[in-house]
Amino acid sequence: MLTAPWRSVSDQKNRAESDFVSLSDIMGFARRYAISIAICMAIAVSIAWFYVATSDPIYTARAQMLIDPKLPQLLQQQQTGDVNLSLDTAQIESQIAVMQSEKIAWMVIEELGLKTDATFNRSRSPDLDIRLQRFFAIIGVATGWAEHPWFVNTQNFVVGLFADDAATRTAPTEFEQDRRTMNLFRGGLDVRRLGVSYAIDITFRSLDAENAAAVANAVSEQFVREQVETKAQAAREGGAWLESRLNEMRAQMNEATQIAQAFRAKHDYSVAPRAERELDTDGQTPQSPTLEELVVTADTYRKMYESFLQAYTSSVSQQSYPVADARVITPATPPLSASAPRSKLALVFGALAGLMGGVSLAFLRFTLDNTVRSARQVRHAFDVDCLGELPTVGYGRNRAGRLDEARRAPRSRFTDAMREAKTAINLAEAAHPMRCIGLTSPAGSYARSVVASNLALLYAASGMRTLVIDADIDHAGLSRALAPRGASAQVYLEDEAIEHSVVPIFQPGYDLIPSSFSAARGLLNPKNFKAVLADLEDYDVILVDLPPLSSGAEKLAIGGMLDGIIPVAEWGETSMELLAGLVTALHANKCPIIGLVIAKVVIASRDRYRR
Repeated sequence: MLTAPWRSVSDQKNRAESDFVSLSDIMGFARRYAISIAICMAIAVSIAWFYVATSDPIYTARAQMLIDPKLPQLLQQQQTGDVNLSLDTAQIESQIAVMQSEKIAWMVIEELGLKTDATFNRSRSPDLDIRLQRFFAIIGVATGWAEHPWFVNTQNFVVGLFADDAATRTAPTEFEQDRRTMNLFRGGLDVRRLGVSYAIDITFRSLDAENAAAVANAVSEQFVREQVETKAQAAREGGAWLESRLNEMRAQMNEATQIAQAFRAKHDYSVAPRAERELDTDGQTPQSPTLEELVVTADTYRKMYESFLQAYTSSVSQQSYPVADARVITPATPPLSASAPRSKLALVFGALAGLMGGVSLAFLRFTLDNTVRSARQVRHAFDVDCLGELPTVGYGRNRAGRLDEARRAPRSRFTDAMREAKTAINLAEAAHPMRCIGLTSPAGSYARSVVASNLALLYAASGMRTLVIDADIDHAGLSRALAPRGASAQVYLEDEAIEHSVVPIFQPGYDLIPSSFSAARGLLNPKNFKAVLADLEDYDVILVDLPPLSSGAEKLAIGGMLDGIIPVAEWGETSMELLAGLVTALHANKCPIIGLVIAKVVIASRDRYRR
């Protein structure tokens, strides 16, 4: 490989830059895949708009309750905050679980008659066929096509593809209907604690604003009702047990009092029951209780009776006046606007999702793309400098440019890039003379011929006598396009003088040897080519349009006799494998590579790119 002094500094800089991604790389990536990213964003935004436009508005009503904490007296006397906090959290979570239970749900459903409410039992998310009907209705109104037969037929056909067959649909059983109503109710209910307070936030989402507020209020009311009924039921059960126990205590108290009074009246210690006066195993009469013991026993039963009587009285009072541990502090009111769908948020998220999807798709394409895309890519893969990146010219199959582009548009971006390539070649002459330069490509011929012709125009314009040899015998692109029809088709003899084959092209100082002469003289043979070069001493620069690698690596054998070789690759079309094969073939033929030229680059000019 040809090495020039001016490459050392740039190589170090380029190798250092290849280790990280710069802002220019990101901008280039975005510019390269801007269309695909924009298409992904447009699709995502359209889907978001379709969702918003075909969704039913959902209203959210909110009610708030306050839970009154009831801590045991023992725990209230403790000062550690951990115990109180853990107890408070468990108590609040338990109350929230009760509010979300199916017991409260059925109480609300039965009170409001939600089981037979058609609006309440409608799905919050419409089926696809319903969404399509609404979509076509919007399009029909916006365009005025709603009554056109073809529009109606199209709508019926598209909607019919996703509609369920009503004939095969079975009516739901009562159990299925109950579960559907319950699932809709629990799906719309949300109960949360407000921070670390004792306040509970109850929200309900519904298709109807009045219904949402009614359900939220009914949940809070039924929760209070359930608490009152639960406390009343517990008080009734406790009162019944206390009443039976009170009767037992009354009988025991009366019996103990009667025994003490009888003992006091008779002054007899033998008033104990007969069972207690029976002889023991030793034949002795057991000792009877004293008056003091009988009095203490009677007093004990009396105090126990009074305690149970007080508890019974409290239980009866609770049955008459049960108090709940929660109260409503903010009743729900019908919301003025729908809470969903949130149009702006949905469109923003759609745009972001489309942007992420587009970037991901672009990165996937970039990862799987193995074509030549940048000078850094070539430099990193083959250690070959890029002499120039030629932008596309016009549209169609000949986007590589015209063969006389430098003469027709001397101030164009293409011509500026060609001048940079010529300057890079001139800098390489500091280490090695660059008089005879060959151009080749992995495949194809037109882009390579464009580079050779325009480079010859620039050399000729600078006052250097330039000769282009069309050695691409199989394609002969330059000869067919530039040489006169007779000259390009002329049959040359093997010993014919070279002066007879030179054809002036475009302007003075630019001559062409057509491919027919190259074929007749066998210029692809190194020996024959060397003999021809001896007759071309009058030319300052000789450009040889060599065959591509696809024509056979053996046809590049004369590359070793040239002062340098310039491979020409096409941006986004030439694969890295083909370019690697070309570089390997040039090295095998000992061809000094000056640098690479990338044609048909879809980027802005270098100055605009920097700005």
